[in-house]
Amino acid sequence: MEGPKAILLIGDGLGDRPVPELGFRTPLEAAEKPNMDRLAAEGECGIMDPIAPGVRAGSDTSHLALLGYDPYQCYTGRGPFEAAGIGMDVKRGDIAFRCNFSTVNDGMVVTDRRAGRITERTDQLAASVNGLEIEDVTCLFKESVAHRGALVLRGPGLGADVTDTDPHVENSKVHRSEPTNPDDSASAKTARIVNEFVRRSYEILKDHPVNKARMAAGQNPANIILPRGAGLAPHLTALNERCNITSACVAETGLIKGVAKYVGMKIVDVPEATGGLDSDIMAMGRAVVKALEDHSFVLCNVKGADVGGHDAKPQAKVEVIQRMDVMVGYLIENVDESTYIVLTADHSTPVSVKDHSGDPVPIAFWGPGVRVDDCRHFDERSVTKGGLHRIRGIDVMNILTQLMTVQEKFGA
Repeated sequence: MEGPKAILLIGDGLGDRPVPELGFRTPLEAAEKPNMDRLAAEGECGIMDPIAPGVRAGSDTSHLALLGYDPYQCYTGRGPFEAAGIGMDVKRGDIAFRCNFSTVNDGMVVTDRRAGRITERTDQLAASVNGLEIEDVTCLFKESVAHRGALVLRGPGLGADVTDTDPHVENSKVHRSEPTNPDDSASAKTARIVNEFVRRSYEILKDHPVNKARMAAGQNPANIILPRGAGLAPHLTALNERCNITSACVAETGLIKGVAKYVGMKIVDVPEATGGLDSDIMAMGRAVVKALEDHSFVLCNVKGADVGGHDAKPQAKVEVIQRMDVMVGYLIENVDESTYIVLTADHSTPVSVKDHSGDPVPIAFWGPGVRVDDCRHFDERSVTKGGLHRIRGIDVMNILTQLMTVQEKFGA
């Protein structure tokens, strides 16, 4: 395919705060990353608020923004993206949820939100709860990568405005789902169905052979399913139409694939990309280069840094950054001279917080014609001297498509 091309490379949760164990450097500052630093030194840099200053962005809302969609206008909840990303069919009127396989004790206290980051035989667990009928609603469930999954409720009279059952912290009891407005009978029905699904998932999974084997091996059982992030399927204008590009997505998690699927991007599956610290990042890099052969724009999300942040493992985060840097070097050497690379993050996941924060993230634009600035290193503090200064996630595609000369002129 002729003409300018571009890669939007997102290190999931890449941003951080100074870490005492790293000499009060961030993981990006502590890592050996000559190729990321090359992008910074040969490109134009700045810091970016994925949504807005101080807003704690989710991966779904930040990716919508990075692709040019205002999440305040189009976001309807995380569940539909998660479900679509793992191949579930979300129909009009369905309510979809993102879910975790989790571990609870007999008192329904969550002892491990991710069930030991289970990676095997979740398909067998999913099959045992898929298709449950509760009242006049069918509960469709499918496993995603690791401890993740998605639930779709299909039936009459459902609403999406309900609270999560996942307490989002450990050593807390499973929450009851409630309608956010007590007068909303449709959402009250959804909450009732969700609570019954959670109860039945525990009754079915606690004695499941997979969990008996896990407990015998000293592993946490995946003995309950906790839905969260309820939402209705959104309708979004196709990215290719909006930006005059042909687009593809290389990602590890169902959530990011789901966002990409909803905006019409081709999904490139990489079996070696697990979404965990063991993911084959170079396999993703090779898939990106291959996708560029017949697409002008490729989004690539590398998950590992986010895992290190959530697990409060700064050295693991450093190691993922260094492995990702090797992939960046491969991209630099294997794209032609008309290709742009944008390197950034979808949010910060500081190891001190163990969750997303509202801290801005570094960003660098590299490629022909960029206004090279004085920045020499790609990290949270170095990029503040860059020529981009401070931008928002929703600005990225505007900046990139005008560099690619595919953007329509605004006005005469």
